[in-house]
Amino acid sequence: MTKIAFGTDGWRAVIAREFTTENVARVTHGVCQWLRKQNSGDISIIIGHDCRFGGPLFVEYAAKVFLANGIKVYMAEGFVSTPMISLGIIKLKADMGIVITASHNPPEYNGYKLKGGYGGPLLEKETKEVESLIPETQDYNLEEIRIADFIEKGLLIKPDLETIYYDHVVNHFDIEAIKNSGIEFAFDAMYGAGQNIMRRLFPDIALMHCEHNPLFDGIPPEPLHKNLLEFSEMIRLSGDIDCGLAVDGDADRIALYDGEGNYVDSHHVILLLIHYLHKYKGMKGKVCTGTSSTVKINTLCAHYNIPLDIVKIGFKHIAGTMLKETVLVGGEESGGIAVDGHIPERDGIWNGLVIWEFMAQTGKNLRELINEVYEITGSFAFERSDLRLEEAKKNAISDACKAGYFKSFGPYQVERVENIDGYKYFFNDHEWLMIRPSGTEPLLRTYAESSTREKALEILKIGYDTIMKIS
Repeated sequence: MTKIAFGTDGWRAVIAREFTTENVARVTHGVCQWLRKQNSGDISIIIGHDCRFGGPLFVEYAAKVFLANGIKVYMAEGFVSTPMISLGIIKLKADMGIVITASHNPPEYNGYKLKGGYGGPLLEKETKEVESLIPETQDYNLEEIRIADFIEKGLLIKPDLETIYYDHVVNHFDIEAIKNSGIEFAFDAMYGAGQNIMRRLFPDIALMHCEHNPLFDGIPPEPLHKNLLEFSEMIRLSGDIDCGLAVDGDADRIALYDGEGNYVDSHHVILLLIHYLHKYKGMKGKVCTGTSSTVKINTLCAHYNIPLDIVKIGFKHIAGTMLKETVLVGGEESGGIAVDGHIPERDGIWNGLVIWEFMAQTGKNLRELINEVYEITGSFAFERSDLRLEEAKKNAISDACKAGYFKSFGPYQVERVENIDGYKYFFNDHEWLMIRPSGTEPLLRTYAESSTREKALEILKIGYDTIMKIS
């Protein structure tokens, strides 16, 4: 029996090892039980998959379990992005959404994301409740359940979620103004689920990796610079592309490139969104960000007198705030960002279009807009490294952090420590090192911020040298 647990964003496992039709049926049974506890009347769910291996098969098996439990199913046709499922929940008034996706993980993985009836990630308390309801085995005879029978009864409907999303986008953005701005754009789908919608919205821009390739050409579809070197080089050599947008495998994470092919990370994207939506569009609301994000967010929010909440890592914590209060921008270091006026969900394409709209309206390029932000916050650089360690070593370092062992890292003296989620060691107001053990893998995540990339990398190296002395 495989123990199934939901991490920061769903359950993920290796296809055909732990991620099997049997285990998908088990998880789905737990979801059915949870839904029945919430609602004794009619229930409906939306389910879809991204571009990974086995997506249609896993969706079909999950749909059969829902149907066997008397739950109406909206089953997306073809691959869809996670934001399409979340938006579809709102538009079709469903009670829940399921996305078969492993997001940015390597191609051998697949996963199972839970979305609430509000169109965003199910909150931590609810996911734990679902977890507790997953049985050790599943008793459905899935081969005997015929999807066609339920289509005839109107209990399984196949909505066009891509068109629903497309219509929502064109109703909120002046796409023609962006196209006619004289600014040249490019898009990299990383072979993921954002490819068709961007080809539909912007058929004439430079499109990269917009083909169906479940192996992702051997590169995990996570929008980090090391995974986007081909895109960066294409922009640099083109000489006329002003901004490149990249999204991950299920299109909910974002990265940008300037006209010289330089990587623009999510920290800068969050700052640009706050700056544009508040200063240029006059929008109000608080900012909510994960604890591993740049401290320049604090500086910008203080400048504009915007309230700021700093929460644990995992977008569900940001979504929880968005359900209770007006959040102008909610975002985290990993590239998952949401803005007011859309859904309480990460959406790489939506946020990219907000930035493209910003460029089109001002006539400025991405570097000029970043410099506008720097005039308020000062420039900075952020670096991250995930260290694969034996569990005993990882635990020893975690215990040392918990015990307050680290007072300095080389020449960097610790002034204060934040332990919202992991341990964030501040050396002054703008330089810090963060250590955060993974709860599900033998990984120690380390993050650093300083005034330049070289200094941030130096802090990471000194931090590594210091913590590895722990035994």
